[in-house]
Order: sequence, then C-alpha cells, then structure tokens
Amino acid sequence: MSFRDLIPLVIYDDRCYLCSKFASIVHIFAKDKIFITGHYSDKGMKIKSEIFDKNYDSTRMFWLITKKIAYGGRAAILPLLRHILTDKSKKELEYEPSSSCNHDCKTPRAFFSRTKSLFSNSEKIILREN
Repeated sequence: MSFRDLIPLVIYDDRCYLCSKFASIVHIFAKDKIFITGHYSDKGMKIKSEIFDKNYDSTRMFWLITKKIAYGGRAAILPLLRHILTDKSKKELEYEPSSSCNHDCKTPRAFFSRTKSLFSNSEKIILREN
C-alpha cells in the first residue's frame, strides 16, 4: 500500500510523551479523517522513506502529508486545522497511541521546549508524482 492511499496523514514523534498527546488530540478531533502514525513505527519509516531524501532528518517536527505537499512543524498547523474542519470521514482508521519516553519529557520545561520547537521549525516539501 502506498502512502498516497492514506492521505492526508500525520507523522509525529512517537518517542515523545508530549508529541503522543498532541497526536491523540488530533485523532480525537479528526475522527478518522486523517491517518496518524509515528516517526519510528514501521509504517512511519516506510512512508518517510518514500517522501524524504535519505540524509534528511524528518524527526525535527511533526508532518502533515497531503496529495501535493508535505507540511512540517509550524507550516502544518493551518492545513491540519483545515483538514480537521472540512474533510469527510474515511473508513475507520487504525491509530495506536504510543510513547516510550522517560520522565524528562513530562516536565514543564519539556513542554515549553517542544512548543518553541513547533513554532520555530517550519518547512514545506513539494511531493513528486509517482
């Protein structure tokens, strides 16, 4: 199955407690409109290998992948909200929340660090047709 069959989709850091909570919130509001997977999951690794160059570090931010563009970090926020508010629900999408984090990522300092990272990292990648 190609990642294009799952579009729109969100890829998040599934080794981060706060990022996993963010993905759970997106899942609640998206109600099966958006496929959600972790950076380090099998599906996430396969999808990333099809989209990003081999030496690119995609784990710096979460990604919203649409038909034509991969939005990362800050650039993904408004398109994500648009998809949540306007897309029609798909069939039931599987979503397995996961987080393998130590207690350091559950602190207020970690929260502010991740929030700063979200707003300071931004990127758009035009996807090539296959």
